[in-house]
Amino acid sequence: MTTETKEPQVQQTQSAEQPTKSGLAYRPNVDILETENELTLVMDVPGVERESLDIDFAEGMLTVQARVAQRYAANQRFLLREYGIGGYYRSFQVGEQIDVNGISAEYADGVLRIHLPKAEAAKPGKIAVNVAS
Repeated sequence: MTTETKEPQVQQTQSAEQPTKSGLAYRPNVDILETENELTLVMDVPGVERESLDIDFAEGMLTVQARVAQRYAANQRFLLREYGIGGYYRSFQVGEQIDVNGISAEYADGVLRIHLPKAEAAKPGKIAVNVAS
């Protein structure tokens, strides 16, 4: 008899900088942390206003989009420009071991945290051992 243990999964989709409907989008770096009860995605999205964050979950895909306001006038003349202005886009395939109804997010100081609670079936648990008679 074999048993299969399913680990909670969050898989990133392959993408780099990519154009979107509203212009250039950057792929922000993400850390994924795991505890007994949840996975937490920690994403740096500097320059984003909370109101411009758009987090969606549909058909197993968690998608994060954020718009960044233009910092300078269109006719601004730069002597040096190293920081590009654009939005952010990232998507993840979420495994069925996540309780999608419990997904939540918080944003502060340019850091977005998305909490993905594990479904009860995916949480570790103790197995009781009975005495055979």
